Amino acid sequence: MSMSPSARHPHPHSGPRRSPSPAIRPVAAVPVVVSALPPAARAGVAFVAALVVALVAIMGVAGPAAALQIPGVPAQEVTVFENVSVLPMTAEAPANNAVLAGQTVVVEGGRISAMGPAGSVEIPAGARRIDGSGRYLLPGLAEIHAHVPPGQDPPRELVEEYLFLYLANGITTIRGMLGAPYQLELREEIRRGEVLGPRFYVGAPSVNGNTAPTPEAAEALVRAHAEAGYDFLKIHPGVPGESWDRMVEVAREVGITWAGHVPADVGIDHAVATGMSTIDHLDGYLQVTRRDDLADDAPMHEVYAATDPGKLEALTRRLAEAGVWQVPTQYLWNHLNGYVDADSLLALPEFRYISEGQRMGYRNQAEQRRRNPAITPESDQAHRAMRQDFLRATHAAGVPILMGTDSPQLFNVPGFALHREIPLMVDAGMSAYEVLVSGTRAVARYVEEDLGQPGDFGTVAVGMRADLLLVDGNPLEDLARLKDPAGVMAEGRWLPREAIRAGLDTIEAKYAGGN
Repeated sequence: MSMSPSARHPHPHSGPRRSPSPAIRPVAAVPVVVSALPPAARAGVAFVAALVVALVAIMGVAGPAAALQIPGVPAQEVTVFENVSVLPMTAEAPANNAVLAGQTVVVEGGRISAMGPAGSVEIPAGARRIDGSGRYLLPGLAEIHAHVPPGQDPPRELVEEYLFLYLANGITTIRGMLGAPYQLELREEIRRGEVLGPRFYVGAPSVNGNTAPTPEAAEALVRAHAEAGYDFLKIHPGVPGESWDRMVEVAREVGITWAGHVPADVGIDHAVATGMSTIDHLDGYLQVTRRDDLADDAPMHEVYAATDPGKLEALTRRLAEAGVWQVPTQYLWNHLNGYVDADSLLALPEFRYISEGQRMGYRNQAEQRRRNPAITPESDQAHRAMRQDFLRATHAAGVPILMGTDSPQLFNVPGFALHREIPLMVDAGMSAYEVLVSGTRAVARYVEEDLGQPGDFGTVAVGMRADLLLVDGNPLEDLARLKDPAGVMAEGRWLPREAIRAGLDTIEAKYAGGN
């Protein structure tokens, strides 16, 4: 069942890229009688409805308007990093040259124009010079399962705050996983340098059991999303099998890939065989790895503890042969299916940077889950252990992994959640270098192979986009050093630590006092 990426899905944008029209209208949801759908599809519709309500509740509440003024260097200015240690991330695995000491790196016009040992690189006159002594320069990180505020016209200041929170945490690339028409223009504004933010790849509005209940509806939806200019299709639960197969046919025809959840009516093996680009949340694993002797009415803690090691090994071997990307989002699912203490989580420092309305949304969701009799401390522990087993087996089999968190879903503050996710990746057996690969060079490969767009980022090399992260000390020795960047560069725009802290202080002040 081995398939190369090109066999799974030809480059979707091999021709001229479609320009989003300013007259884009949202694709209307196809009316559907939920009771007429198969059980798996009904469950998917309920899931998506709950998800959208939760996202709107969490993200749709902004405090008083406040312009976020962040000082930075325009991309057209020349910036030079001097005497810096470089993690080029040009190798799939660490080698003796994983760290290049004493380097000079020149950035001009938003790209790396020169790089080499100190003294061997000419420094342009008038360049801004940054002392890299004792510091390490590596590619900016990617959040490959991100969200920006949903809806047609969310508060602009909230959108810009979320973009900044990603940047403040060293994230220079995001993949938006619940699209809206305004995001298409936002993507272009960021690329033109008019809005400060990470490079933005925009997923289409949800494909699910409600929007694609029939093959005809699926075809219309795919054509509309591709014509609008979205970068890929976002899949949610509930898509019936016949709709899925028609979606695949039309998506191949119009040149767009698909990623996200594995609908229960489709199943992970069929999703992979038909060319799914990324499987997010380790979705579909549970259904095909349970022991055969598990009782139908088993409590959830027994369900989570009933993984058949042989089935899991066979699944991950199939996934590795297919080369399908996995985006685990472990930290999120510890909360979504967890018996969590909202007070303890909300006391974490990153919650200063979101509104009281968002914090209350998180609290309410956590309390609802604790009232669910199926969610207990025992099921919580079993669920976490199961997911770590899934990720451990996935990594051990050589399945390609991409870094993502699903921020700002439950208790996942944009940007900060990535640093909560990383320790779980390490716990599952990934080395520090492998974790960094999942958020840098691997993402560039995904963008090039699966989105059909330039993978000109994710490494520190001449000609690459200047998306860079400067940290104090070697992150290969301690990944926690990524948490407090000395500076972040987004396509040549430099944000030193002082500017990052000023921006965070502005956001914190806005939401202080219950705003």
